[in-house]
Amino acid sequence: MKKVAILLAPGFEEGEAIVTIDILRRLNIVVETLSCTESPEVVSYHNIPVKTDNTLQTRFDTTYDAVVLPGGPQGSLFLGSSDNVVAFVRRHDDAGKWICPICSAAARVLAANQLLKGRRYVCSGDLWQQVTDGVYVDADVVEDGNLLSGRGLGKVFDFALTLAARLAGDEMPARKHAGHIDYVW
Repeated sequence: MKKVAILLAPGFEEGEAIVTIDILRRLNIVVETLSCTESPEVVSYHNIPVKTDNTLQTRFDTTYDAVVLPGGPQGSLFLGSSDNVVAFVRRHDDAGKWICPICSAAARVLAANQLLKGRRYVCSGDLWQQVTDGVYVDADVVEDGNLLSGRGLGKVFDFALTLAARLAGDEMPARKHAGHIDYVW
C-alpha cells in the first residue's frame, strides 16, 4: 500500500489539504496527516481546527511514498521556515519519493530552500517571479521527475487525481473515480 504524508502547519489552506486527503483515501491510498507543530491540533487558514493523525516530530523517521505540502499564506511560510519540514522534504526528495507542493508551497517552501533544483513547477499568483532555482510553467499541474506541483485551490482535484494516478502507476482508477464524483479530468 502506498503511504502519503500531508504536512499541516498553522494557516494551511484547508481545501487543498482536505480534498487531497479525500481523493487519495477514496482510492485506497494510506494518508497520514502530520502536524508540523508540537500539538496534533492545527488551525487552518480560515480558523478551522483540525486534529492530525500524528506530528511530524514523532513520524520524522518514517518514509512515505509522497509528501504533500498544502499552501495557504501563513501555512506555506511556516513550512518553509521549519528546519524539520525542510529536512523531511529533502530526505524524501533525495530518496526519489514524490514531493507535492500546491499553491504557494512550491515557491515558499521548496524554492525558498533551494529544493526545486532546476525542475519545472507551477505555483499560485506571481510568486514564481521570485523563484531562481526552478522553471515556472503556466499550467494547472506540472510533473518533473518526482516533483508534482499544483497551481492552487481551484485545481486541487486535478492535483489530487494526478497524484493518485502516479502512486497507483495506473490512471484508470483515478479516471473512474473522477467520473464517479462528476469531475471531468
